[in-house]
Amino acid sequence: MKLVKNENELNKENISDKEAQEAFVKILKWMGEDPGREGLLETPKRVVKAFKEYFKGYREDPKEILNKTFGDVDGYDDMVVQKNISVQSHCEHHMAPIIGIAHVAYIPKERVVGLSKLARVVEVFSKRLQTQERLTMQIATTLMESLDAKGVAVTIDSTHQCMTMRGIKKEQATTVTNYYLGQFKEDLSYQNRYLRFIAK
Repeated sequence: MKLVKNENELNKENISDKEAQEAFVKILKWMGEDPGREGLLETPKRVVKAFKEYFKGYREDPKEILNKTFGDVDGYDDMVVQKNISVQSHCEHHMAPIIGIAHVAYIPKERVVGLSKLARVVEVFSKRLQTQERLTMQIATTLMESLDAKGVAVTIDSTHQCMTMRGIKKEQATTVTNYYLGQFKEDLSYQNRYLRFIAK
């Protein structure tokens, strides 16, 4: 699975910032707004800048983030768990925000990775149009492959504003997804320990 597109693949039509801003002007008109009024004059430019931040994950390769590992761990071979990693993403169906937290765990073979790198992998995949199910699997699969881990577990608990602000409008509804690989999938004792850790 290819995880990142290069600039040419991402932007085959070479759409400029100016063209993107013009598209948002049309959307404002479609909404019934006057893009020429004072409060909206800079809005298309601001939205393009914001979208570059929201979707910066398309221009980042999570495997590069995991390139540097450390072998001086004195034989440590139990799980490493990082809890409560903030998630801000956008659903691919309505482009509405997905807000929540991720928990990530892996069991190293011989090498570990810097703790900040786990959160950065979550960030890269979050900054793309997503479904929560795919986001959970992408994080887990990338960690498993890049770290050559014995096992990986990923849990995401989030609120989807496509459910809370539109459609069924269930404000309290949250969605939880889990994905297990290696020892976490094969050995329920690891899975149960992980679930106890993240529940604390």
